[in-house]
Amino acid sequence: MSSVPVPGRAWVVTAAGTAVNLCLGILYAWSIWKAALVPKDPALYGSPMAGLNEGWTYLSNAQATLAYSICGFTFALCMIPGGRLQDRYGARVGAVAGGLFLAAGCIIAGLMKSYTGLVVGFGLLGGIGMGLGYAAATPAAVRWFHSSRRGLIVGLVVAGYGAAAIYISPLAKFLIGEYGLTGSFVGLGVLFAVVVVAAGSMLTPPPAGYVAPAPPAAPNAPKPAAVVDWSAGAMLKTWQFYALVFLFIGSAQSGLLVIGNAAPLLGKVAEPGSFFAVNAWLLATFGGFVNASGRVGTGRYSDRIGRLNAYALNGLVSALCLFAAPWVVAQKDVLVLFVIIGVMFWQYGGTLAVMPAITADYFGPKNLGLNYGLVFLGWGIAFFVPQAAAAIADTYGSLDPAFYLSGGLLAAAVLLSRVIHRPEPGERGVAAGLGSIGERGTHVPR
Repeated sequence: MSSVPVPGRAWVVTAAGTAVNLCLGILYAWSIWKAALVPKDPALYGSPMAGLNEGWTYLSNAQATLAYSICGFTFALCMIPGGRLQDRYGARVGAVAGGLFLAAGCIIAGLMKSYTGLVVGFGLLGGIGMGLGYAAATPAAVRWFHSSRRGLIVGLVVAGYGAAAIYISPLAKFLIGEYGLTGSFVGLGVLFAVVVVAAGSMLTPPPAGYVAPAPPAAPNAPKPAAVVDWSAGAMLKTWQFYALVFLFIGSAQSGLLVIGNAAPLLGKVAEPGSFFAVNAWLLATFGGFVNASGRVGTGRYSDRIGRLNAYALNGLVSALCLFAAPWVVAQKDVLVLFVIIGVMFWQYGGTLAVMPAITADYFGPKNLGLNYGLVFLGWGIAFFVPQAAAAIADTYGSLDPAFYLSGGLLAAAVLLSRVIHRPEPGERGVAAGLGSIGERGTHVPR
């Protein structure tokens, strides 16, 4: 095994992928716009706004969440054509196209000043842009590195998406206060167009024949398993693919629930007029920092303890926090709220680091763009939980049932992570009927 250092270009591509995701991650700051769109008094739903937001009308929780949910689901759907585009034509095409779609969506959402504009602009066009851009950034960087560093590299690139809320949350709060909802969307749309196009042009592939430098082999180290590159069609015939989709649903829905409600939650728990009530955006920014840290941190220790072990560890602790959330909200304990929300953000961020790495481990790196795009559908499906939570909040004035639902789904996913194993060529999968799982994840044909 060679100890040749990774070429500098590999790190440039990694940094460019992170920069692209720092723009695409506007989705994680959505609670800032939701806090401005949804009045505290339900009687004001549908009434016109005044001042800088003249022309806009107040929305219900369900309405303000729909653009967020549609954006996420569209994002997940567009990961599939985005992955194919990346696999065939390279990452630069998808990244640049994604940046332009996202910019156009934000500008349209701002100029239309309506519920429809939010759904069409931010929801549909923004989701298309995120799917195309996100599908390009991670595979572009992964191809430059040996599989032993895959968790770390994926964590670094996707950390940009999670970290976006760190700067977008306070920036959006400032822009809304100074220039209104319209000014915030238009201003950020222009910024994203410039940054994503510039960073996307740096996502160059390795030269033909490139072999990623591997670390020196440890004495008596076991021989690594042979790499098998599965086509999308072959992958779809394995039960492991559907298991990975469920793992994504179970873990992502819990993070998406708190991401969409972070600022309103802090506003509800903090004392009226207090520092945290006035600056409720701080929880979204804090969440963005932990989200990004969770991607790098989990990616790093998943390389050591195993992807699924890292997934289960994060998920178990986060599920306990979800079950405890209603009590914390009732106690109006701001400090403990930050702690449990931080755990949920860490778990969610870690999932976005380990899932592409698991997909590459199980199905190979060659077709990772398309294969991960299909697995990523689980992330899009997960948006049904925050959407259901918004309807629950409108009906009952509480998110408690949603926290219990979310904790149960995450616990089920953790249990599934204990029995899934890497597929082997020729192993019977979903198409032939599921086999059973024996001890230690051994496949037992029926």
